[in-house]
Amino acid sequence: MSDVKELLIETLDDQRRHVLGILEGLSDEQLRRAVLPSGWSCLGLVKHLALGVEHYWLRCIVAGESLDFFALNSLDNNRDWDVRPKETSEEVFNLYRDEIQRSNEIIMKTPLDTPPAQRDDWWGTWEIPDLEYIVFHMITETACHAGHLDAARELIDGRQWMAS
Repeated sequence: MSDVKELLIETLDDQRRHVLGILEGLSDEQLRRAVLPSGWSCLGLVKHLALGVEHYWLRCIVAGESLDFFALNSLDNNRDWDVRPKETSEEVFNLYRDEIQRSNEIIMKTPLDTPPAQRDDWWGTWEIPDLEYIVFHMITETACHAGHLDAARELIDGRQWMAS
């Protein structure tokens, strides 16, 4: 594995740990509660990261797995954020951890200059040249959502990930 690939995985893993770490100690009720006007919950955001980021970008776009899942679950309507009442917090966190493991396996075995195996119509003029670009995008998206979780956590109980 190249030094660049190792650095990309380490950086992405740092953001993933941030997502999981900022939510440690919250109850199921707290994880499901919407604390911002947009109405999303912390648990819904973790599910989005599992399905709309890890699964979508690495398994579907890079590795070429079917997009049927997303057609059925309508990513356009943010269904990847929906947590069913009977779906446990543990199941959602395990889904995220499993998708992380699968994503890292795909990243490790795929050369960084590999173009997407699958093209998606919604990209429009957005040029997605290769795996390296996708991993940078995933780092950015995961870091952005980690920041969202920081704000939500502080509103829930005052905990801060990085206090000055």
